[in-house]
Amino acid sequence: MKEYKAYLLRADGKIAKRVDLFCEDDEAAKLHAKNLATDRVVELWQGARKIAVYHPLASGD
Repeated sequence: MKEYKAYLLRADGKIAKRVDLFCEDDEAAKLHAKNLATDRVVELWQGARKIAVYHPLASGD
């Protein structure tokens, strides 16, 4: 298992919450991080490597 960090960002871009993820690979981590982006932007990191950024869907999408 690899360790990843998902950062949920406030509207001003600062970190509101960090979620530690332990996943088999990047693809599994991406799926988990994307699911966290319900109402906030989520950045997925592994160490100093930024993997992805997910934006919440607008209501009605």
